[in-house]
Amino acid sequence: MPEIPPEPVAAIRRFNRFYTRQIGALDEAHLGEPFGLAEGRVLYEIAQAGPNLTPGLLALRTGLDAGYLSRILKRFEGKALIARVRSAEDGRSWTLSLTDPGWAAYEHLRRVAEGAVEAMIGTLASDQRARLTAAMGEIETLLGAPAPGDIRLRSHRVGDMGWVTERHATLYARDYGWDERFEALVARICADFVERLEPAREHCWIAEREGARLGSVFLVQGDRPGQAKLRLLLIEPSARGLGLGKRLVAQCVAFARACGYDEVSLWTQSILTAARGVYAAAGFELIDQTPHMTIGVPLVGETWRLRL
Repeated sequence: MPEIPPEPVAAIRRFNRFYTRQIGALDEAHLGEPFGLAEGRVLYEIAQAGPNLTPGLLALRTGLDAGYLSRILKRFEGKALIARVRSAEDGRSWTLSLTDPGWAAYEHLRRVAEGAVEAMIGTLASDQRARLTAAMGEIETLLGAPAPGDIRLRSHRVGDMGWVTERHATLYARDYGWDERFEALVARICADFVERLEPAREHCWIAEREGARLGSVFLVQGDRPGQAKLRLLLIEPSARGLGLGKRLVAQCVAFARACGYDEVSLWTQSILTAARGVYAAAGFELIDQTPHMTIGVPLVGETWRLRL
């Protein structure tokens, strides 16, 4: 390994000290809540996980010492925040899930954390927030070699638009019988995105695990100033049930807030029940339903909106 000059090492250590102080990472009660930073992370990981989260997998995802994690889980059990169920696949193991009080605690902590971030960046102009978001994304890209099996979200690159078009066409033909007219619609959306892209206010995220693409979502400018549109949310069948749809939608919403948009809208179809559930869970509201024949089959298009 080549010798690294001292300047970047000192700069990174200085940034670490600044940021941990800025977000209160060392506070005993993070954000004034009855949870430390590690406990909040454990709540988050259980909330985001699928149905097969074991304590061992949770330890890998959080990087916490097994003994320390065990004490956190016991505390959560004592407060009835989590439930353990013996694994159907391995009788020696247990799976973890949040109880109703656990979900309530998680949602409250999420709102408090988002409010703290909004307060931290509230004095920044929209272009400054966009620069900050892009800079953080660059840090993740440069330092974020994911652990084996982890799903990471990255920016689009050459070849991704073709993949987005092909997977939409293939999966919707298989599941709903939609023909090449839908493929042409997706291709046009992708082409418009590439040709008109304004990186400070628009973005595409590709979900990837060990080099394999698992999903996509786009955020683009809407029909009026202040409006953003969420488009082309897709989750591969092999990645469904992992909370990836929620994660992609949350990424879009966070980026839209950072850019200063006042609302995010989207257009979907009434038959896409799984996607509709993700949007509703993220706070979107259904505001319009209109029958149409855009791709040659009778559908009911729906417009959903999230006020920011």
